[in-house]
Amino acid sequence: MLQDADALPQLIGEYKPLDQWQTHLNQIFYRLRGNQLRSYYQTFASADFRLAHALAADYYDRVTKREKASGAGRQASNENASESPLTVVELGPGNGNLAACFLSHLKMLDRQGAIYPRVRYVMVDWEQPVLDSALAHPDLVAHRDRVDSHCGSIEHLTGLVDRSVDRIFCNELWNDLPTKLFAKHGGDIEEEYIRPNVSEFLHAKIEDWSGFVRAFQEKDLSVLKTFPPFLDELVWEKEYRKVEWKDVPYRKTIVEFLQAIDQEVLVPVNLGAFATLKEAKRLLAQDAVGLSVFDAGTGDMKILNDPEKPCYGQFGGQYSFMINFALVEAVAKHLGFKQTSLEPQREFVGRSLNTNVITLMDLLATHPSAGPKLQAWEQDRLVLKTIKALNETFESAYRHRLEFPLGPNMPPEERDTSSAILRSLKDNGIPDTVAYLSEEELTRAYRDLEGIGYDPDVIAVALSAPPAPIEYCHFACR
Repeated sequence: MLQDADALPQLIGEYKPLDQWQTHLNQIFYRLRGNQLRSYYQTFASADFRLAHALAADYYDRVTKREKASGAGRQASNENASESPLTVVELGPGNGNLAACFLSHLKMLDRQGAIYPRVRYVMVDWEQPVLDSALAHPDLVAHRDRVDSHCGSIEHLTGLVDRSVDRIFCNELWNDLPTKLFAKHGGDIEEEYIRPNVSEFLHAKIEDWSGFVRAFQEKDLSVLKTFPPFLDELVWEKEYRKVEWKDVPYRKTIVEFLQAIDQEVLVPVNLGAFATLKEAKRLLAQDAVGLSVFDAGTGDMKILNDPEKPCYGQFGGQYSFMINFALVEAVAKHLGFKQTSLEPQREFVGRSLNTNVITLMDLLATHPSAGPKLQAWEQDRLVLKTIKALNETFESAYRHRLEFPLGPNMPPEERDTSSAILRSLKDNGIPDTVAYLSEEELTRAYRDLEGIGYDPDVIAVALSAPPAPIEYCHFACR
């Protein structure tokens, strides 16, 4: 990393704890590029329906069992819905697809009308344009009478009273929330500080340098938009300083956790996740179904103690952290949650839907040509051929045109062929490159998959493969 400040005329900020610059940068990112998120990453809920269906099936099953056990079986009707509401809160609703598919599947499962008519679904985000976009999802139209939104911080959900919520979930939100990186150094605990620079290339293109620096520091979006794109041209310096504990909650829990970590090994301390847990503890009713969080990380202490693990990545300039689920669990217990659990997200989806599942990306990895030698355009070609083969037997309950921008380096003849495949794909086929496939769907598609080089035996092995060291997980507590 760069260290010589005198050699850095492109410095645009001073050293601050990593979580402070992360928050600053993510606010700029979402306001500048919020409508381009799919260009940088996709989530398991942005187009696919399986995670939402798993949540709906799990919720229906848990509420039904709870009410049978308590003898509180209610005759379902819209008249009594207001008397015994079930408040479901989604933190970070994205484009609204998770909400739409959850409510659609819950309504389908609830044939007696005992649960769905009582649901009040509240979407929470700190950006009103995000909420407006989510509410405009076409598949939410049928459910708009039971969908509300709240614009504000997840750390204090005004308008929701204590112990009034039955279910809270969020998908790939914690990785965006404030996170510090801590490491033991001698007898002290230090944290990572960073400061931003722009590349020499971008520095040369900016004429009003002081104006740019001022707009960046003040997060003045109207002015920043007048400058060349800069988020991909940031260069970060690092240094380590002793932790200022007055700014960090749960000191005792964190210090005890770090006793099991070697010297100089950085570990994420997910402060935003802790704040979510604290607010969930306030909101959840005594007999609530509870909180479910889906994100990438690990609870394995051996992995957390690995100095080579990837603590974060950057996508379009935005910081995205892995979740330290072992420390999250310790904080949850400190807060008084009686039950916590951690499992691979894939296991939750499969169990809730009574099947085995793998992702489309897991399937692609089993193809004999897959690997680092494959060029980007060859990867695109394999993805499209695979989706076309799956679509011969796959049928979704939703109609959604697959979004798949072809890369710029694809040879002209291959581009023509791939464009033709894209145009031929049905709108109730595979909805996304980030999608779950069930074992039954794969079995039906074996003949078509074999036709493009897949081996059913290798796919069967993938269906039972153990989770990766850092994996998308389901963390639950109640």
